[in-house]
Amino acid sequence: MSEYDARGKVNRALLISVDDYRTLRPLPAVKDNVHKLEQALLAPGTDLFTKGEVVTCRPQEPWEVEQALDTVVQEARGLLLVYFSGHGRVGSDGGNLHLMVGASERRHKTVSWQDTVLSYLDNARADRIVIVLECCYAGNASEAFHSCRHPTSLLMAAQPNRRIFSGEEPTGGSVFNRALVQILEQGIPGKRFVTFEDLVRALREQLAGERTPMGDVWEPRSAKQNTVDDVILSFATPEARPPTPLRIRLRRRLKPSLRRWTGLLLILAIIFVPAVTGVVLLQLPNDGAPCPPALELRLLTAPEAEPALRRAAFDYEMSETNTRPLTGEGNLPDGCRRAQITVYSAARDQVDQGFAAAERWQGEALGTGKARPADKGIDPLNRPGPQPDIWIPESTADYDEARRGMPATTSPATLHYSAPVAYTPLVVGIPESRRLDDVEPADASWPELLTQTDGSHHDLSLLRPSPVLSGTGLLHTLGLYLAHDGPDGTSTGAPDLTLARQAEERLSAPGSQYAGSTELLCSLRPDTGTDAAGSVDRAKSAPLVSEKSLADYNLGHAIGSCPARPSALPFRNRYLAYYPRSVPALDHPLVRVDWQGATDATVRKAAVASFAAWLRAPDGGQRTLTAQGYRGVRETSPPPGSPLRDSRADVDPVGPVVPFTAGPEQVSQVLDGYDKAQKSSQVLILMDTSTSMADGGRLPVALSAAGRALEMAGPRHTYGLWAFPDRAHPADADAVRELVHLGSADPAPGKAALDRIAGGELVEHGAAMEEALTRALRTMKKSPATNKAIVLLLDQDDGAGRRAASVERTLGALLEEKPGVPILALVLGRSGCDTFAFRQLAGASHGQCVPAGPQAVDTLAGRIASIGTAAKGDR
Repeated sequence: MSEYDARGKVNRALLISVDDYRTLRPLPAVKDNVHKLEQALLAPGTDLFTKGEVVTCRPQEPWEVEQALDTVVQEARGLLLVYFSGHGRVGSDGGNLHLMVGASERRHKTVSWQDTVLSYLDNARADRIVIVLECCYAGNASEAFHSCRHPTSLLMAAQPNRRIFSGEEPTGGSVFNRALVQILEQGIPGKRFVTFEDLVRALREQLAGERTPMGDVWEPRSAKQNTVDDVILSFATPEARPPTPLRIRLRRRLKPSLRRWTGLLLILAIIFVPAVTGVVLLQLPNDGAPCPPALELRLLTAPEAEPALRRAAFDYEMSETNTRPLTGEGNLPDGCRRAQITVYSAARDQVDQGFAAAERWQGEALGTGKARPADKGIDPLNRPGPQPDIWIPESTADYDEARRGMPATTSPATLHYSAPVAYTPLVVGIPESRRLDDVEPADASWPELLTQTDGSHHDLSLLRPSPVLSGTGLLHTLGLYLAHDGPDGTSTGAPDLTLARQAEERLSAPGSQYAGSTELLCSLRPDTGTDAAGSVDRAKSAPLVSEKSLADYNLGHAIGSCPARPSALPFRNRYLAYYPRSVPALDHPLVRVDWQGATDATVRKAAVASFAAWLRAPDGGQRTLTAQGYRGVRETSPPPGSPLRDSRADVDPVGPVVPFTAGPEQVSQVLDGYDKAQKSSQVLILMDTSTSMADGGRLPVALSAAGRALEMAGPRHTYGLWAFPDRAHPADADAVRELVHLGSADPAPGKAALDRIAGGELVEHGAAMEEALTRALRTMKKSPATNKAIVLLLDQDDGAGRRAASVERTLGALLEEKPGVPILALVLGRSGCDTFAFRQLAGASHGQCVPAGPQAVDTLAGRIASIGTAAKGDR
């Protein structure tokens, strides 16, 4: 996993602590928390924050917290750390966490975690945000946390609905704070530095023998949003510590002189007339001048590649290539960054839609965008995101498809293709306990793989990322369909549709498609509990993924929404990589995106060229990318230290890298063949629109998930949209609102209905899930569609307390009746998919329950894409 190193950037730490309350019980143990933590953060061994970058706050009024937050979010550019220690309070339902300041009463003068803290952090300009909440009910903060828009890591002092300290600990800091300070100051044995995830693990170990005031085991919790990489919080280590890089030491030494020069210039400006001041300024030495704002480049990529490219972008920003003055840049002080790179990701279909609607994409950014009928409600600025300057797709095939969907002459975006920056072969993961007889892992043909995994041999289900959503899925499909074209898949002929249908029959298990390799493998991790949700049997599954993602899975690295494990997976849970000889490797080309009318086009072009050259340099980006598990562009064998050379990765370090040689027309034909091989499908979107969905950022997630389902609508993939409870009949638990009739192929009415819901069309009444689901199941059972499913979007079942026992019996009987209707549920409440009811629904219907998280919407989209693949006789 990549680690974010914020040294040398403008960092801020806001330490908030409240020990003295006017109306609440005082917390004497908290009195020293801020001082002790400030000392730890400024200690030489921690080596991250410098004096002036740590701000303390002991608020008596809520506005003091808001003022402090407003200051640090405006100033921080690298790492922003926010720490709170004091009383916390939640509502009777366990939601809406409030942080209590000195003047707080039980329900007044409080700081809302959701409405205040997260709102301020949404405006932050920092690369990474880390939040530490040490208060009662800190674990309840995770409910609203998934609404964060920035790469953010959250450490909660205890699990949900727990108080954590009585306030009677010895002086010198609370129990949690003392453990936190010790780890940051002393480091962790065997570690070169302390990352966020290291800190969480170490805190759990130190507090394992402690109990909360309620008598429970004390277990700190953590969560991450919009990032799967890690953040370094301290460089302290019990081992020999390498010196701080020279460029960072020099920059820190310059800071006092910068302040002195600033003061001198201010005095001169006051004393002398502007003309004289101008002369003086021209004569001042350049060495101590402050850094001008860096040019921001936006880099769009696939979700699987985002963590590695974030690491590469940071390494480039701090490299000499980006910080040393160039000819003609005499006004740029040494050590200043010329460019900073923002990395974000989106699924393949969303990127295609963005470039196809580039005119609207640019117009929305400028505030002049208008939808066209062909856009079908696409909102590129929301997803994929800002207009990119650089696009690094998973493969050249992705680039070919995006080009094919763009207008020939009217698009304001121009894509400039250039060479790959890294490779990763595609593989089939076979359970270690089911190695294939007489098949060579490094040179396996698809006919051999298909035969050896069929029902007569090892009886394995082939699981593939969706070709529509994932570049990995697209290239695996390319290899499958062209398996008859020879050992290297270089034929330019059209794919054999008979072969395509045969291949799809092997990939037709319900729920067999995912949004990418990482989410597919995350669902197979033995510590995710997915078996209970009725989805996959990892011992009988063969995932079609990338070599890098399979190595990450086997080594226990963070993957998809699954956090890193403390060690590699045991042998029995690992997959062995088989390399199909006909499948081209992902080649990750770099594409420069020029936008018509840009006033700084020349500067951006030069900045992109500099970054591209660094990415391909052996001592630059190649070193960073190969350390993440990619193959190099010049030497495809992984270098020493690559995770691919770890025997526990179960990949072949010298496995073949098949070049991509298919033409755009062939890629188009493969996708057309895939589409024709699919069966028609029908989904009924059943959405909870009670007022509780507006809490904790749940509604935007649910609307995004429903919108993704609508994107798949068409003549062969129809839908219906229902909402519950019914605002016209609030007392009728069985009533639903049929917003779009079942069988619609036009996404526009669904998009309009979702817009109305987003505008506040909610119902102030509990949502009775089982009653609404019973009605939906009865309707879907009567539908003539062969392949169908219900997409259920809700926070929790609000009708359980007043439900008649007969409802549950009726629902259970319907689930067992034929034909089967899978239920794909996205549960946004605190308990997620952990409740028996949702596990039972997923298992009994052969569906899937998707808990809330950063990848939840794309994960659900992959499951919905699988509905059209389900066929009679599926295993």
